[in-house]
Amino acid sequence: MVGQRDPRLLRAMARILAHRGPDDEGFFEEGDVGLAVRRLKIIDLVGGHQPLANEDESCWLAFNGEIYNFRELRDRLEKKGHRFGSRTDGETILHLYEEEGDGCLRHLEGMFAFALWDGPRRRLLLARDHLGIKPLYYRVDGGRLAFASELKALLLDPACPREMDLEALARYLTFLYIPSPATIFRGILKLPPGHALVFENGRATVSAYWDLAFPRARPGDRREAAREVLAELKDSVRRHLVSDVPLGVFLSSGMDSSTLVALMRDVSTGPVKTFTLDFEEASFSEAAAARVVARAFGTEHHEFIVQPEVADLLPRLAWHLDEPLGDSSLIVTALVSELARREVTVALSGIGGDELFFGYPRYVGAKLARHYERLPLPLRRGVGRLARWIPDSARSDNPPGRLRRFLEAGPLAPAERYLSWVSFLDAGALAELVPGRRNGGDPRALHLAHWGRCAGADLVDALLYLDLKTYLPDDLLMLGDKMSMAASLELRVPFCNRRLVELMARLAPAVRAPGLRLKPLLREIMAPLLPAEVLDRPKRGFSVPLAQWFRGPLRGLALDLLSESRLRAGGVFSPPAVRRLLDAHTEGRRSYYDQLFAIIMFQLWQAAYQDDWPARQRQVMAEVDR
Repeated sequence: MVGQRDPRLLRAMARILAHRGPDDEGFFEEGDVGLAVRRLKIIDLVGGHQPLANEDESCWLAFNGEIYNFRELRDRLEKKGHRFGSRTDGETILHLYEEEGDGCLRHLEGMFAFALWDGPRRRLLLARDHLGIKPLYYRVDGGRLAFASELKALLLDPACPREMDLEALARYLTFLYIPSPATIFRGILKLPPGHALVFENGRATVSAYWDLAFPRARPGDRREAAREVLAELKDSVRRHLVSDVPLGVFLSSGMDSSTLVALMRDVSTGPVKTFTLDFEEASFSEAAAARVVARAFGTEHHEFIVQPEVADLLPRLAWHLDEPLGDSSLIVTALVSELARREVTVALSGIGGDELFFGYPRYVGAKLARHYERLPLPLRRGVGRLARWIPDSARSDNPPGRLRRFLEAGPLAPAERYLSWVSFLDAGALAELVPGRRNGGDPRALHLAHWGRCAGADLVDALLYLDLKTYLPDDLLMLGDKMSMAASLELRVPFCNRRLVELMARLAPAVRAPGLRLKPLLREIMAPLLPAEVLDRPKRGFSVPLAQWFRGPLRGLALDLLSESRLRAGGVFSPPAVRRLLDAHTEGRRSYYDQLFAIIMFQLWQAAYQDDWPARQRQVMAEVDR
């Protein structure tokens, strides 16, 4: 924090984030400036104590993450005369800042959120990595700035209001996550990916230091492109294995995690540790396919069967999330993180592979829609009205439901059509569910703005850009960080390497994503390396069988959390509207498990951060005073 520093509050903020760094704690305090760090020891276990300082202690750094090119940067800086006091990667940032100021950001490769205090200039630099792997929240109150890796630390300040932002709530219910820079609380913001904040003379200035560009794509040779991408991907995996503590990888049945296992085995010397979750529901089980990969590469394999009783974990998960998040894959991520933490301190994940390599069925749908829209508009409107009667399926991929959504969106323009596929409530349903929100803006405005920046670009480029700006950082990477850190596990994502992302953006869409097959380029690259069972396996999401559970073992939980009395006490949702969703789902008339889970997670968030927060706050402050 900068401005009116409170030592007691600073220590409380560090304490409430102890799960992110159970190994070490450190503080820098000078005048009205305070930095606090909780450290999970990964690199330089002895000498990496934070906050870090430069040679003359004029600059101080609080750093969360990993810089994967730190050795190259360190060599370059030492040749220029810089002296390092540790072997840790974070110290590189300090000396690079001495050389290039804020320009240091363009040289960093990795995942990071950091605060750098420049004492002589009385200036604070906050920065978040290019793709938003690591979170960073902040609040400006007059001439005072507070910041933290998790929102809960900011709420400890008695001066911090806890007023819910209804527009952020609308975005959450529409997409199941809250896109940056907003948070669920007014006055608290997320620093967007690829952005920096400078706080100087009591003023905060936020600016982008990086954005994904799509240079005029070279036609190129497909085989040459495949070789180039494989080399970059292998290098990314190699860099992500740098660690002074044990590491492993999350293994599902999909191509992304299987690719990581294959490349890890190729570039590492010892056996690879793999971790898989399984379900009793056959359509969700990935264990058999994961075992094929584990046997093929001789991994040290670990499995865990998920039971519906995991619902008992939901209040704890809601606490760790900071904000409502309705993506049910958070359950899987939390449990596999806990499983992995028994054996390792670092785990690799395939997050980002679907975005980079054209891996979502909705991407194929967007291509098909370009052909479908050649039909006369009146015909598409008529088919869309008839499609409303197509029932849902109990299968995890729900093919009938996907067909219905495709046909219903047939008359829409490309951007509107795509957003309808990634939205879970339309404007009418949202107004019915949250009657207290009157005359609000369009929850999709930010998504439409990102799409607009790709005007004139190829459809494949627009899809990649939109998801890299919204869904990837604010859903997948956010839950990946929060759920892994809840287990004190560092999660690394080699597919989200900046150099790899920029390489993919330079490839012509016809090379990157030809035809209508999912992940065509990755399939070509990995065909010589992966078992045929993986290459030929249909895509499955990293999800849990909530649709079935809500109609069976979780029905009681849903009835409790979504009861009329609880909903009226919360003062947000219309009880009759929620009841209609629940009845339609449990009776099998329509699948609404995503919407129901989103409302349940909001209810649990509201209990943790509004109803129970004063008691939690008093508890943390009392612990500091002891």
